[in-house]
Amino acid sequence: TPSAVQKIKQLLKDKPEHVGVKVGVRTRGCNGLSYTLEYTKSKGESDEEVVQDGVRVFIEKKAQLTLLGTEMDYVEDKLSSEFVFNNPNIKGTCGCGESFNI
Repeated sequence: TPSAVQKIKQLLKDKPEHVGVKVGVRTRGCNGLSYTLEYTKSKGESDEEVVQDGVRVFIEKKAQLTLLGTEMDYVEDKLSSEFVFNNPNIKGTCGCGESFNI
C-alpha cells in the first residue's frame, strides 16, 4: 500500500547500504507460521523481487506460495504502529495474532 511504501522509504533513508526489505515466513507461534521482515543488502538468488513506487521488496523462495496475493500495509494508531499483511491464503490465526496457518 502507499502507506507501506512511504514507511519503507523512510526506514531505508537511514540505511544507504541496504537496497530494500526482505519478507519471509518462519515456523513459530501457536498456529504455525509468522511473518519476518528484515533489511537486505542484495537480492537473494531465489528471491522474488517486487518494485512498488521505487521501493524494492524481496520475497524469500519458501514464502512465495504462502504470500501469493498478499497486501503489505503500514498502520498507525494511538497505541501502536506496525506492518500488517492482508493475506487471502490464511485459514486460521492464533488468538494473539502472532501466527497463522495456511
